[in-house]
Amino acid sequence: MRLPAGLLTAAFLTATLAAPVLAQEDPIQQTIRNQLDALQKDDYATAFSFASPTIKGLFGSPDRFGMMVRQGYPMVHRPGAVQMLELREVAGNLWQRVMITDQQGRTHLLDYQMVQTADGWQINGVQLLPSVGVGA
Repeated sequence: MRLPAGLLTAAFLTATLAAPVLAQEDPIQQTIRNQLDALQKDDYATAFSFASPTIKGLFGSPDRFGMMVRQGYPMVHRPGAVQMLELREVAGNLWQRVMITDQQGRTHLLDYQMVQTADGWQINGVQLLPSVGVGA
């Protein structure tokens, strides 16, 4: 059975374009895991080291960064379970989706924007995604 040329070309392009993104998956996920590990230990200096220069400039100090995480992202500060989902490229930016189950058993989806710097992959922002399928 022969595949149509257009379908074969589309499959090739999809695989070729996805390869560079997938090659970065392990170091990106490790950066996020390292930051989560540091946050669980209240080691805000180490957690802050995984933030991009933009985030470091925005918060200025590990203590202010830690306060923001504790107040705005309690599920990140003390996760119950963490699962890495898909890494994707959107408008030239790499986004790692992460599913975190908090200590009360609630599930949260977050998108981590990642940037590559001279110090390796760093976190340039985190978006808490709206819950899907929940409502009155």
